[in-house]
Amino acid sequence: MAFKPNYNQQRADRNRAKEQKKQEKRKRLEEETAKRKAARGDQPDPEKTPQDS
Repeated sequence: MAFKPNYNQQRADRNRAKEQKKQEKRKRLEEETAKRKAARGDQPDPEKTPQDS
């Protein structure tokens, strides 16, 4: 072993990979939700959207 292991860097790499995986899953779920809503023909209800005042 030429160098002492850098555990903080390894941990940061694992956390970075975990967060990227979460982001990809969140994006995939949002796309599936949008696809289902489009198939049903749902439109956002104008009464429930926040109004600019």
